Amino acid sequence: MKNDELTRRAFLKQALTTCSVCSLAMLDGTLMFPAPNKNPFMREAKYYDKQAEKKVICKLCPHECRVADLERGTCGVRENQGGMYYTLVYGNPCSAHIDPIEKKPIFHYYPTTRALSIATAGCNFVCKFCQNWEISQKRPEQVKSYKFFPREVINLARQRNCKTVAHTYTEPVIFFEYMLDCAIEGKKWGVPNVMISNGYIQEKPMRELCKYLGAVKIDLKAFTEKFYKEMCDGTLKPVLDVLLVLKDEGIWYEIVVLLIPTLNDSKQEINAMTKWIIKELGPDVPVHFSRYYPTFMLKNIPPTPPETLHRARKIAMDNGVKFAYVGNLISDAENTYCPSCGKLLIERMRYAVSVVGMKKNRCKYCSEIIPGVF
Repeated sequence: MKNDELTRRAFLKQALTTCSVCSLAMLDGTLMFPAPNKNPFMREAKYYDKQAEKKVICKLCPHECRVADLERGTCGVRENQGGMYYTLVYGNPCSAHIDPIEKKPIFHYYPTTRALSIATAGCNFVCKFCQNWEISQKRPEQVKSYKFFPREVINLARQRNCKTVAHTYTEPVIFFEYMLDCAIEGKKWGVPNVMISNGYIQEKPMRELCKYLGAVKIDLKAFTEKFYKEMCDGTLKPVLDVLLVLKDEGIWYEIVVLLIPTLNDSKQEINAMTKWIIKELGPDVPVHFSRYYPTFMLKNIPPTPPETLHRARKIAMDNGVKFAYVGNLISDAENTYCPSCGKLLIERMRYAVSVVGMKKNRCKYCSEIIPGVF
């Protein structure tokens, strides 16, 4: 039996002591919490303004959807009911797994540990290359979802020796209230929550989250407004603004860039992006360049050549990024090396991870402080 799987008997015994759930099941390593017939998953949204004629303006993400009565916002999971705006997915994930934290990917935040990873249906982007489009581009009533409220999430994470809870797979901004309450509960019990996000969120809710989250990973889709508009139905500037907020809040964060051939992988764009990172965020932010594979609505472009990823990493390091990585590709560029003495600190072969050269948060060879949470 794999480490991240439970026998049915063990899972039922554990769940009965930690979750107020009547019926539980497990399929293919996924934790399942069937919901009752009635919908208990609706909560009033935290960020919206009421308007005349029972209309509302959502203030959670930069779309600022103007929503009429009985209509929903772009994300598909927030609905106006009589001039009150509600989230429909509170405590109602459609996916829950136990993953290595490196799968997020986050490399400088409790390496080698596991994260209880959850997601609801919905997203505020429509990325043509989305790997999880089967749930991100669905409304909650279109997918099978399960009862899993914040206290149950944290209890199960503790029972399963998960260091963190990760809000991931789809876009956690759209289940903001659920994520926030999980993070608040997790902070009480020493189970940090991490947000795996596209960064498309307004400043005020992001700052509120930072009071309770442990770490954030931002997918920086590209460094041009053209790409964001044509490939994601979004805009670049709000994402850059959120990165500045994360720096200002002092929370740990990392950046991932999925490189898609001919669309966002030019030398000029990577050069401009990493120069901006150095100037505005500093040299210590880990930057991951990940390999794209054809999927969803973007199947006519072949996978990213390995040399493109390594070229991007070199440009980043030449510009001053101390911790540049290559992802979705087995390579020694997944490893962490000391930026001072060059010695190997953390060795990675996909999700087989060994801390070999660190003493707490320092290089054991030269005592250089390594940024992150170790």
